[in-house]
Amino acid sequence: MTIQPDPDRVIIFDTTLRDGEQCPGATLNVDEKLVIARQLARLGVDVIEAGFAIASSGDFEAVQRIAETVGTENGPIICSLARSVKADIEAAAKALKPAAHPRIHTFIATSDIHLKYKLKKTRQEVLDITSEMVAYAKSLCEDIEFSPEDAGRSDPEFLYQVLERAIAAGATTVNIPDTVGYTTPSEFGGLIRGIKENVPNIDQAIISVHGHNDLGLAVANFLEAVKNGARQLECTINGIGERAGNAALEELVMALHVRRQFFNPFFGRPADSEVPITNINTREIYKTSRLVSNLTGMLVQPNKAIVGANAFAHESGIHQDGVLKNKLTYEIMDAQSIGLNDNLIVLGKHSGRHAFQNRLQELGFDLSDDEINKAFVRFKDVADKKKEVTNWDIEAIVNDEIQQTPELFRLELVQVSCGNNARPTATVTLRTPEGQELTDAATGTGPVDAVYKAINRVVNVPNELIEFAVQSVTAGIDAIGEVTIRLRYQGRVFSGHAANTDIIVASAQAYINALNRLQSSLEPKSNQVGDRQSVISV
Repeated sequence: MTIQPDPDRVIIFDTTLRDGEQCPGATLNVDEKLVIARQLARLGVDVIEAGFAIASSGDFEAVQRIAETVGTENGPIICSLARSVKADIEAAAKALKPAAHPRIHTFIATSDIHLKYKLKKTRQEVLDITSEMVAYAKSLCEDIEFSPEDAGRSDPEFLYQVLERAIAAGATTVNIPDTVGYTTPSEFGGLIRGIKENVPNIDQAIISVHGHNDLGLAVANFLEAVKNGARQLECTINGIGERAGNAALEELVMALHVRRQFFNPFFGRPADSEVPITNINTREIYKTSRLVSNLTGMLVQPNKAIVGANAFAHESGIHQDGVLKNKLTYEIMDAQSIGLNDNLIVLGKHSGRHAFQNRLQELGFDLSDDEINKAFVRFKDVADKKKEVTNWDIEAIVNDEIQQTPELFRLELVQVSCGNNARPTATVTLRTPEGQELTDAATGTGPVDAVYKAINRVVNVPNELIEFAVQSVTAGIDAIGEVTIRLRYQGRVFSGHAANTDIIVASAQAYINALNRLQSSLEPKSNQVGDRQSVISV
C-alpha cells in the first residue's frame, strides 16, 4: 500500500524506534521495541519507522518482528531506513517482507558541507546515485520514501533537482529533513513553499518533514511547513532523539487538534470544521508517553508540554480560582483528551485476577497470560501495602513488569540501616547468572549509595552512575516511587527503571536492571539492539 496525497489530513510518521532510539542511553532490545510498536499502532500512527535494518542484527530482527506482528493488513505502514546503498536497501526489503504495507526510506546528503567532507562526491554523482538507488528500491518495494539529508542547509536549486530525480525514479514520499535543527519557522516554511513551486513533478509525491530540536524550533518549523503544504510529519514520542531530540508527536498532534480553527483553512476546509486533521487517538497519548519514558529511561521533564507532570497542574491562587469556576479560564485542552484521567481508586487487596485483567483492558494494556500473571502478583503485593490502589499505580506496576530487561543478576534481598547519627549500611543478596547466591555489605553516604556499593562488590563490573532520578507516581505517604538511573561504561550509557512502594527496593532493582543491560551488552546476542554501524542519518 502507498499512501496517496490527501490535502485533507496530516500523516503521522513515528520514528521513536529509529531516530528516537539513537538518543544516548535510550537503546531498546527487540521485545521492548515490539511493546512500543504495538502501542504506537493503538495510538493510530500512520507509519512506524521500526529501525535501520542494516545497522545491526538486532535492528534487523526488530524491523522483521514488528513487520510480522504489527504490520498487519489493517495496521500501520512499517518502514525501515536505508542509505542510498544497495546493501542497505536489500536489508530493508528483506526485513520488511512480512509487513502487509512495507516502506523503504532511503536517503543521501545534499548539502555542500556533507558532499565535501562526508560523501566526498560531486553534485552530479549525488543526482545519479539518487536516480539509481530510488529505482532499485522501487524494484523491491512499491512504497518508497526519499530524504535529501541536511536539506535545511542545501542549495535550494540543487535540492529541487534531486527531488525531481527521486520522484521520477519512483519515490512516493519526499522528506525534507532539518537534520541539524538549524532553520527557523519562516525559513522552513519558505523551503517547503519553494519545493511546491519549483519541483515539476511534486504533485506525484507527498511532502514530508523531519526536524531536530537543537534551537527548540522543531515543532514550530513543522507547523509552518504544514501551512505551506507538508502533509507528513516525522516525529517521536516525548521528542526523544539525537542531541536535543526531534519534533514531539504529542505537541504536533495536540496543536493541530486544539487549534483546528486556525489550521483548517490550510486544508481547504471551513474554519469551524470538526473533522480531525490526524488519525491519532489522542486518548492514547499520555499512556504512550509513559511507556516510552519507562522503557527508554528518558524521564519527561515536569514542565514538558502536553505530557509533563505539571501540564495540567495549577499552583497560583488566581489560576486555581479560575479553574475551579471554569477550566477554560486557564486550560486550553481537557486532560482527558490525552488519556490523563482522574486518579480514581480502582482496585484493592481483595480484588481478584479477573477484575484486575478487566481493569488492564480498560486501561488499554494488551498483555499475554504470562505478563498478566506477573503483573497480578506485583499488584497483590502493592495492594497489601496500600489501602488504595489507583489507575496510575497499576500503570506503574504493569510498565515495570513488561520491561524486557535481561535477567542475569537477580535481586534476592536488600536491607539497610541508617539514621542521623548512624553510618548508612546496606546488605544485598544477588543470584548470579550461574544460579549462585552471593551476599555482601557496604557503607555509603546514604542508604542508596550503600546499596549501590554493595551491589557493585557482588557484580564487579566497572561503571559510572551518571543519573539517579526518583518520581512519585501518586500522592501520599504510601505512594509508589519510580526510580530511573543511567550508567556509563566504556562510552555507552545503560538505563534502568523500577517501581515500588519502598524507594530503596526500587533503587536497588533499577540499578540491577541497568547492570543487567550492561552485562548483556558484553555478550553479543541476536536480540540485543546495539553496536550499530557508524552512520549519520536524517
